[in-house]
Amino acid sequence: MHPTLPKSYKGAFSFKIGTTSFIYPDGYVQNVKVLAPYLDEIELILFESTPGSLPSIHAVKQLFSLANEFDLTYNIHLPIDISLGAPERSIRQFALETVKQVIDLTATLSPSTYTLHLPYDEAGGDGDKIKGWLDRLDTSINKLVSAGINGEMLSIETLSYPLDWVEKILMDFNLSVCIDVGHLMLYGFDPVTVFNKYKKRTPILHLHGVDNHQDHLPLDRLTKKDAETVIKLLKQFEGVVSLEVFSFDHLKASLNFLEKYGP
Repeated sequence: MHPTLPKSYKGAFSFKIGTTSFIYPDGYVQNVKVLAPYLDEIELILFESTPGSLPSIHAVKQLFSLANEFDLTYNIHLPIDISLGAPERSIRQFALETVKQVIDLTATLSPSTYTLHLPYDEAGGDGDKIKGWLDRLDTSINKLVSAGINGEMLSIETLSYPLDWVEKILMDFNLSVCIDVGHLMLYGFDPVTVFNKYKKRTPILHLHGVDNHQDHLPLDRLTKKDAETVIKLLKQFEGVVSLEVFSFDHLKASLNFLEKYGP
């Protein structure tokens, strides 16, 4: 038996509240079964592209039924072990095929968004390396859009580099943004500046605590200053807020934080 939340948070905030499908050491369906009565949305974490790591067609059918039963929605986190901007053509091609595969697999779930990492893996950030990476990204994303994928359904997550690096690609392909507030804090970016610039194309925030250079902690681990920043952003946001934590205790502590200090 998995522990359950003490109350439902459905409709409790001005935004939709959700968390990951990795709260319990169990499968996708089992996590959703326990969480569905208490939250608005679940972030299905499809972090790995390796064979057997994605949910089965049967599991997707079960997830569809649970969504209908509990008035639940999903967002999909695309695999993070792929790279659309890699120098090697074969790696980029595999990334393209993986994105298409996941979108096809989960289309019946009508997710609110597909969150996508665009990792910058080059050593150093000189202009030529960044330009080459951006050119490869441009080509890859053009192939996705040309294949019929709606650019607006892809939310590009804030990572360790300035989001401004990919701004032209965001605009050219009408991509959305996933503002990971914890990542911004971890890497020294100002969340308020990024939020104000990109909020109109941001359907989802990832929220988690950051402390001593570690992220994906419960929200009660935030400093007073960072906690105030989080609350300031939430007061202006009406999309999906995914508490990107990976244990029941961290989820419960984060919901307690929002209930105590949130909008």
